[in-house]
Amino acid sequence: MSHSERSILISEVGPRDGLQSIRRVMPTAAKLRWISALAAAGLKEVEVGSFVPPALLPQMADVREVVRHALSIPGLHVAVLTPNLRGARSAFEAGVHKITLPVSVTDEHSMANIRKTTAQMIDEVRNIVALRDEQFQGVQIEAGVSVAFGCTIAGTVPDDQTMRICLAMAECGVDEIGLSDTSGYANPVQVRRMFRRLQAEVGSKAGGAHFHNTRGQGLANVVAALDAGVTTIDSSQAGLGGCPYAPGATGNIVTEDLAFLLEAMGYDTGVDIDKLIAARAILTDALQGEALYGHVQDAGLPKGFAYADGRAPSAPQPEGCLLGAAQ
Repeated sequence: MSHSERSILISEVGPRDGLQSIRRVMPTAAKLRWISALAAAGLKEVEVGSFVPPALLPQMADVREVVRHALSIPGLHVAVLTPNLRGARSAFEAGVHKITLPVSVTDEHSMANIRKTTAQMIDEVRNIVALRDEQFQGVQIEAGVSVAFGCTIAGTVPDDQTMRICLAMAECGVDEIGLSDTSGYANPVQVRRMFRRLQAEVGSKAGGAHFHNTRGQGLANVVAALDAGVTTIDSSQAGLGGCPYAPGATGNIVTEDLAFLLEAMGYDTGVDIDKLIAARAILTDALQGEALYGHVQDAGLPKGFAYADGRAPSAPQPEGCLLGAAQ
């Protein structure tokens, strides 16, 4: 494999998916510091918020200010989520680089999430793409296909049903189509099969993977996605957000643990894991009492660890376990 083939983009979704899944509103100043720290740690794409009515999601009321700040960070690819045409227009006008449209595979989830049937959402996507093509060329549009592997409301989702939505998205003219395990149903065999089929059916529009760790399968599913050739993986710092449909469950996969997994396997992410761990302090301070997840921040990087591009860790590595402590 060439160096470029071993590069994986980690798309950080904590400031959107993480924060909108918790009730607490993170102060704007802390959000701006956090996004700056994520970028300084080497993350190249951050989903910084969603354009939705503040009455529905007060956590995102400051999205325009957050986008403005994120756009001022050199080299950062600024993404947002927009559930409808009005939100998409606002995002385009704000100057974002990419919008993600949440498109559910099942009507049941679509109605609960965005109050539209899947058929209505397909029409909405078509209108959003037309608006982009007429007035805002250059902005990327991703369809994030939700409940692609299973639905908390409808239950099992057949592969064919997911692929029908993916093909509809390709026909609408979106740039990329990602598969989301919105509620932690996916297993590695299913992930490998579905991404290979997605690539076979929509070609270069096949996009990234968005996994939740609700049932502890998150990183195993990442490895399966890598096997299938996926090169963009979504994650959230500290696994922030939980899962509103599975009380007590963790939410998104943890960015720190994902970065370690990828780098240890020889995939270049460009991320400095020590700086990423340091950024957790902003969350601890601004979201006191909120559950933060992950393992790497407690264990540290292993002795002898080197990044895939040959960099040495920026922080000193541990001297190893104390005698007798390694049972």
